[in-house]
Amino acid sequence: MAAMKTIGILTGGGDVPGLNPCIKAVVDRAVDDGLEILGFRRGWAGPLNVNPEDPSEDWRWVMRLNKAVVRKIDRSGGTFLHTSRTRPSHVQPEDTPAFLSGNTAAMKESADGTLDFTPHILRILEHLGIDGLVAIGGDDTLSYAARLHQEGFPVVAIPKTMDNDVYGTDYCIGFSTAVTRSVDFITALRTPSGSHERIAIVELFGRNSGETSLFAAYLSHVDRAIISEVPFDVHKLADFLVADKHANPSNYAIMTISEGATMIGGEIIESGEADAYGHKKLGGIGQVAGEMIRKLTGENTIYQQLGYLMRSGAPDSLDRMVALSYAKLATDLISQARSGRMVALRDGKYTHIPLSTVISGIKRVDVDELYDREHYQPKVADMLGKPMFLY
Repeated sequence: MAAMKTIGILTGGGDVPGLNPCIKAVVDRAVDDGLEILGFRRGWAGPLNVNPEDPSEDWRWVMRLNKAVVRKIDRSGGTFLHTSRTRPSHVQPEDTPAFLSGNTAAMKESADGTLDFTPHILRILEHLGIDGLVAIGGDDTLSYAARLHQEGFPVVAIPKTMDNDVYGTDYCIGFSTAVTRSVDFITALRTPSGSHERIAIVELFGRNSGETSLFAAYLSHVDRAIISEVPFDVHKLADFLVADKHANPSNYAIMTISEGATMIGGEIIESGEADAYGHKKLGGIGQVAGEMIRKLTGENTIYQQLGYLMRSGAPDSLDRMVALSYAKLATDLISQARSGRMVALRDGKYTHIPLSTVISGIKRVDVDELYDREHYQPKVADMLGKPMFLY
């Protein structure tokens, strides 16, 4: 493989605290290695919307990065490159950029009626002189990075998601800050819960993995925690919460629940149209559960959906540490032309694994080790030999 001269970088999917420090660290390391860096704006929508016949439009989707450009970006959260949930291999016909409409050389038609613009993406990477790409994202964003690797284009991936659910790594950028934010808000919510003597239900982001609910509950010492992996009996949960409330000298109870949680025999609550990766918007299980608990017990409830507050603001120290470390490891790999890899943390140590790992499984809470499914509470079966952060 030829030596790298110019690399691209993008962030896709939901934003998390830690992305800007990661981008900055990649740029700083790449510049020191003598590389040019181009940043795609709005995730995979960046290369999808670049029109090689109209370079005047490139600035909307691509920007040249250097140390001066990224000097201050690590002081804030989110991603200054912006993001989207675009999936170039599954573009709805109505979402096709106008200049690509009818361009059969730029696309393939998929069985589900969507359009696969991977030929166009590969052409744009060549058009811009990009020799390798650093993709920062969750399992959806990185699944397309894996597709590009399969097509023979050099890619290195960095996992990020506040749900901490990218398969193959113990840790994803954004998880620590999301849990920290959640613990702070849960602690603050004890004030009105106690003042009004109510049962509080706090709903947390977490599509398929209940780690945010589990660890926020564990660290804030709430009464009960419902996670995505274990369907719950709302009658039993209501009985537990009433007992918890009466046992509390301040006469209130508080619980967490994953947005992807389900009642026994029920379904995930979701709404709206599916995005490019087939996901509809989750949310509302906490409100449904809270209303049922109120009807079953006669107790007044508080429902609080933390939502985007979990992914807002600047990263905490752990997410900064991981973001910088992942960035340096990924840039070293791309500089050495070692592609098709995803940087990862395993057993507390930095490493890298085949990028294809991200699409080979689904990450879930280790229920037997970390959760009491009978009493809906965090449970650490045995601390001996556990990593510092348990996951």
